[in-house]
Amino acid sequence: MRVPVGWEVSVWAKVPGARLLAWTPDRKLLVSRPKVGDVLVLDSGGLGAAGTTGTISSTGTTGSAGSTGSGGDGGAVGVGGGVAVGKTLVSGLNQPHGLAFDGDTLYVAESDQVDAFTYKDGAVSGKRVVVGGLPDAKSPELGGAYAHALKSVAIGEDGTIYVSVGSTGNVSADDREASPERATILKAPAGGGAPTTFARGVRNGTGLAVAPDGAVWTAVNNRDNIAYPDDADYDGDGDSDRGKVMQKYVNDHPLEPLAKLTQGRDLGWPYCNPDSDRSYDRDYQLNRDGKKLDCAKLTPIEQGMGAHSAPLGLSFATEPGLPAPYGAGALVGIHGSWNRNPPREPEVSFFPWKDGALGAQQTLLAGFQDSDGKRWGRPVMAVQGPDQAIYVSDDLAGAIYRVSWPAK
Repeated sequence: MRVPVGWEVSVWAKVPGARLLAWTPDRKLLVSRPKVGDVLVLDSGGLGAAGTTGTISSTGTTGSAGSTGSGGDGGAVGVGGGVAVGKTLVSGLNQPHGLAFDGDTLYVAESDQVDAFTYKDGAVSGKRVVVGGLPDAKSPELGGAYAHALKSVAIGEDGTIYVSVGSTGNVSADDREASPERATILKAPAGGGAPTTFARGVRNGTGLAVAPDGAVWTAVNNRDNIAYPDDADYDGDGDSDRGKVMQKYVNDHPLEPLAKLTQGRDLGWPYCNPDSDRSYDRDYQLNRDGKKLDCAKLTPIEQGMGAHSAPLGLSFATEPGLPAPYGAGALVGIHGSWNRNPPREPEVSFFPWKDGALGAQQTLLAGFQDSDGKRWGRPVMAVQGPDQAIYVSDDLAGAIYRVSWPAK
């Protein structure tokens, strides 16, 4: 694995199917596992250099829907300072994914609803549904098919609940007319209630987080296989390539947005695609005349990641942030492409934060992919811990890594 010079990376815990992460008020790490239907709580008993002993069961502890409490230990977990207990915090959930805290209230995004729990001392109680009726594969109009059913959740400074609702497919334009609207970030009032659309045209905003200044940001998995939009020769054969789907063009288009959201913002999907300069092109297949959506009126995205990067978890390392020259900034788990040739590598990316904006993408953790494109790991989310180190989930290797640097 590759990290900045002088930094170290080690296996902090072994957790099959590890996805999104959140730190508890008492310095424990929560990990969601959608395929198992549970959320785990990991405790090192003192954060530090990693051990590698033991695993959590790939199936975890089963229970009735929404069962809470210790739920069994799920197996031992190798962590810093020895082997600590990794136990099931809550099980029997419907594809739990996003995790967020507001004080001692834990929010968990299932595929069809957002739950709130009271958290205390490594256990939860008082489950209540705060946002219900979210679309998933069980929704009657979807007929059991939903490509992006997993939800993420973030809590605003005023307690507003933000939920990502992915598109049902690559170019499923009907999602924009659905009720509730899909391919959106929804918002619900503090304490819960009926959601309304906050931002639309967000194909799959799995990365969802609140920045240090209170703004809501999303990292988006964007379109596949878009056609070349211009009446020009792209492949060098002397003929116009407008309307052609070409691997060379698809490899680098469209960008994966990293965008600051405001009420009513539209990220364009599926009618407008962000180009390499972050402005929007009309989608040739769906919006070539611009009548579906005026792409010129859309605000350019703040930052963009390489096409088909598949950004997943998003978090912010706040002041003092990471050691120089990095500082405060956004951490994005890049899962890596599935249909790009050659494949785009998985990594953990860093975007420096200054004056309410994010700077250019930098690689913090890489080395998950061989030169022939084969992978042994795929990072999902990176979060800064209470010890200032970075903790990274990997759902392919089934691990949590600890990335650290020498103390001053």
